[in-house]
Amino acid sequence: MACGEGAGGRSRVARQYTGRMAAASTRVRLRVSPGAGRAQIVGRHGDAWKVRVTAAPEQGRANEAVLRLLAEALAVPRDTLELVSGHGGRDKIVELTGLGPALVERRLASASAPDRGRKDRRT
Repeated sequence: MACGEGAGGRSRVARQYTGRMAAASTRVRLRVSPGAGRAQIVGRHGDAWKVRVTAAPEQGRANEAVLRLLAEALAVPRDTLELVSGHGGRDKIVELTGLGPALVERRLASASAPDRGRKDRRT
């Protein structure tokens, strides 16, 4: 067998990958409360994140509000987020492109810090 030939005498050609590599993506589980008094990331809810939005669950408004809130909290463009499951329910799965799971967890935990945006009520 000559160099560069495979079994049966056929030649093997080395092929170079020319496609683009996909950016890292992470899926996040959410438990959403639409129609809330204010939009916020509340914190953990089991294996999901509890999120409140002011928009009503009509014609996709609450879903869009959730994606905008997440984009702001994670400091990413809105178009890097996609709702992949739960379009008509409270339990949702959102896919984020460009962020790893550890960074997503840190940013969501930071956004849901207990004293974030609250006034001191002990007066």
